[in-house]
Amino acid sequence: MNALFSKFSNAVATATGKPVTFVVAVLLVLVWAVSGPFFGFSEVWQLVINTSTTIITFLMIFVLQNSQNRDGKALQAKLDELILTNRDAQNKFIGIERLDEDELRELRRLLDEKACDEGSDDDLNSSLRDARDKLHAVTEARAAE
Repeated sequence: MNALFSKFSNAVATATGKPVTFVVAVLLVLVWAVSGPFFGFSEVWQLVINTSTTIITFLMIFVLQNSQNRDGKALQAKLDELILTNRDAQNKFIGIERLDEDELRELRRLLDEKACDEGSDDDLNSSLRDARDKLHAVTEARAAE
């Protein structure tokens, strides 16, 4: 069932991301608006567009979220592969996407701070080791929970 839904959501996300789909949606709204006088701008006429757009929006949230989740996981796997195959990369950065927002912000701040410093490579390596050690400690603490 997961594979079927993934294929479906990928197809729907691809189709809805095309310009022609947007044009069709705009045309449908224009047809609805032009038909207003024929229906006397009744409550049923208004209910048609409100219900239609609400249902479509509700369903598209799940379809697009599924596509986005898969894309994010695929991207993380690719980045992890690059980290693992690069001798100079810090393997402890694998999995940092599971840290919470504050932990990521602090790690980013440490790395930005050291990237802007005009210190020696030893200072940068030391700071990276400190950030990596902090990340490792946080990751271990989360795993123990």
